[in-house]
Amino acid sequence: MKISICIPVYNGASTIARLVSTVERELLEYELEFVLVNDGSKDNSETVCEALAGENQRVQFISLRRNFGEHNAVMCALNHITGDCAVIIDDDFQNPPKEIIHLVEALEKGFDVVYSRYEEKKHHLFRNIGSRFNDITATWLLKKPKDLYLSSFKAIRREVVDEIIKYQGPFPYVDGLILRVTDNISSVLVQHCSREEGKSNYTVKKLVSLWLNMFINYSVKPLRVFTVVGIAVSSVSLLLIIYFVLDRLLNPVTQSGWASIMVAITFFSGIQLMFLGLISEYLGKHYMISNKMPQWTIKKRIPSNKNGEIK
Repeated sequence: MKISICIPVYNGASTIARLVSTVERELLEYELEFVLVNDGSKDNSETVCEALAGENQRVQFISLRRNFGEHNAVMCALNHITGDCAVIIDDDFQNPPKEIIHLVEALEKGFDVVYSRYEEKKHHLFRNIGSRFNDITATWLLKKPKDLYLSSFKAIRREVVDEIIKYQGPFPYVDGLILRVTDNISSVLVQHCSREEGKSNYTVKKLVSLWLNMFINYSVKPLRVFTVVGIAVSSVSLLLIIYFVLDRLLNPVTQSGWASIMVAITFFSGIQLMFLGLISEYLGKHYMISNKMPQWTIKKRIPSNKNGEIK
C-alpha cells in the first residue's frame, strides 16, 4: 500500500521538516508520498517547504495564492495524491506520527475511512467546547453516528477520495463529504499531545465559519426547522386570535394592552428576520457557487516525481 500523507501547512515553518522526517522513520515498511499544501502562511513556510521538496523525492509541494482555510487546503492535497490511501495530519505534532500506522492498519481491515479518537484532547477549552457543539450538530444534520468523533486526523481509502474530490464548490467540509459517500467508517484510539510550538490557528471566528459551512451547505434541515417553527407559530397565533375574539365578546370593557401588542410584534418580527437571514445564507452561498468561486488557486507546485521542477 502506498500512503499519501496530506499536510495542510499554515505557519508551520518550524515543525514541517521534522514532521516529514519523523513520519518517514515511523513508516519505514510503507511506500510514502507527502503532499504539503501551504495555505497562505504568514511565516516562511513556503520557503521551508520548497527547500524540503527540492531535497526529498517523496515530497510534493503546493503553495496556494492566499489563505483558503484548512478544508480547502486538504481538498487541494486530496486532488493531487497518487497513493492507495490518504492520511490527513496537521503540522503541529498534536497527533504523533507514530499513530499513523494504527489508522492504516484499521483501513487495511476493509474500512473506507478511519478516524482518530482521543481519551483526552489537549486543545484549549473554547476549542473543545466548539468541537463538542460541532459534533452534536453533525450528528443531527449529517446523520453522523453518535459514537464517531470527526477528527482532522484520519485515513481515507483512495476510492472514497476519488468520490470526495468530485465536489468542486468553494465551501468544502471534508467530513460532510465523507458521510455523503460512505458509512463504512471506523475509529481507533490514539494519543493527543499539546502543541509543541506556537498557538492554535483556529480563532473563534474561524470555528464559527466552519460550523456555518457545515450548517448551511450540507443539509436542508435548517430550512425544515423554520418551516416547522412557522407552522407552530401560526397555530399558536390562530389560537390566540380565537381567544382574544371570545374574550372581547364576553368582556367588552376589557382594554387591550399596548405591551402585549409590542411583544407579539417583536417576537414575530424576530422569527421573520431569522428566517430571512437563513434564506440569505443559502442564496449567498449558491450565488458564489454559480459564479464559480475557486475552491483554491495554486501559486506554485513542485511535483514529487520531478524533483526540483517548479510549475
